[in-house]
Amino acid sequence: MFGFCPEALRDPMAMERANLLNMAKLSIKGLIESALSFGRTLDSDYPPLQQFFVVMEHCLKHGLRGEKDGQKCVWMCLPQLVEKLCPEAAEISASVRDLPGLKTPLGRARAWLRLALMQKRLADYLRLLITRKDLLSDFYENSALMLEEEGAVIVGLLVGLNVIDANLCVKGEDLDSQVGVIDFSMYLKNDIDDYRSEERNSQIASILDQKNYVEELNRQLNSTVHGLQGRVDSLEKSNSKLIEELAIAKNNIIKLQEENHQLRSENSLIVLKAQQHLEVAHGDVSVERDTYKQSRQGLDEMYNEARKQLKEECQLRQDVENELVVQVSMKQEMELAMKLLEKDIHEKQDTLIGLRHQLDDVKAINVEMYQKMQSSDEEMKKKNDVISRLEEKTNQITATMKQLEQSDKDLLSQTRTLAMSFVKCASTDTEHQYKLVKDISF
Repeated sequence: MFGFCPEALRDPMAMERANLLNMAKLSIKGLIESALSFGRTLDSDYPPLQQFFVVMEHCLKHGLRGEKDGQKCVWMCLPQLVEKLCPEAAEISASVRDLPGLKTPLGRARAWLRLALMQKRLADYLRLLITRKDLLSDFYENSALMLEEEGAVIVGLLVGLNVIDANLCVKGEDLDSQVGVIDFSMYLKNDIDDYRSEERNSQIASILDQKNYVEELNRQLNSTVHGLQGRVDSLEKSNSKLIEELAIAKNNIIKLQEENHQLRSENSLIVLKAQQHLEVAHGDVSVERDTYKQSRQGLDEMYNEARKQLKEECQLRQDVENELVVQVSMKQEMELAMKLLEKDIHEKQDTLIGLRHQLDDVKAINVEMYQKMQSSDEEMKKKNDVISRLEEKTNQITATMKQLEQSDKDLLSQTRTLAMSFVKCASTDTEHQYKLVKDISF
């Protein structure tokens, strides 16, 4: 049952590995058979299960460096390395640390083995360990079971334990002082038991195949579920972001609508104010237009009167010149007086010509003002300035006309004086000349 290996006879370590492998086979086989016979749920008091943990303890201790520190190395090898390689094993390590009553590293290692078996992850954790021989070489010798092929075989056998359920109470159990002795009597059986065990092995093999298929399918489904869950989470996050962005966009739209309504109301108020300003401006323009028309009419009347007076003065000047021409031969004083009168008349003509030019300028300015009357407020101010200048010029013209009237009066008085002196000097004048002088004086 333990097998014969010529190499084992030469190498004690190889013999020990072979013996431990055979004991592991028998222990795992007997444990599975017992679980199938009496039910798959096993507790801590079940002898085959206790012997299984003893065998596993011997397998893990085989080939450790340093006999005194062997227990400590087992504790450091199992939880710490497995936790480093598989972060999911941190839960078991934390549970072992929290267990009361465990004082030795060996006791914590035994508790770790029991919790890993209950989780059905013992084969997975040990598989991670044997794949990292570079880490195990710091704790085991080169010929240790965990570094050789026997360790991989034992890990493969441990997969069969996933078909059973173990209900172990680790909290109140004394794991520090247990004696790890293998009971070989449990594995010494007759031929009938071997035949039955072979049948059971075939049944177990078929069950294990089915179980492995189901576990592989379950793992694939779990990976698919995790992928779909990640996608669902990402979609939920993106959906929440889109909802937030939609709410922000709605708030912005509401704000923009309120601003648009406010701007429209302000625009309507501005339009009303502009219309009122336009109406007031039209009224002012119409009033100014009427004022301009009235002032223009008054200027036209003044111009007509000045022209009429100019014609009359021209006629009077011509009569006086005729009379003076008749009297030239008579008196030199009359000639001098007539020359003075002519000089004054010429000055008046120049003044009248200047007034005509100014009136022409006024007409041109009036035409420009009439064309620019519908311009902006600044042009209206300019027109007001022009009108003020026109008023000033009109006042100047009025003053000039008054000066002309005064000069005419002075001229008439001088003429009267000359006529009287002429009458005194020439008493032999005809009655016609006397009447003419009298008419001129009046």
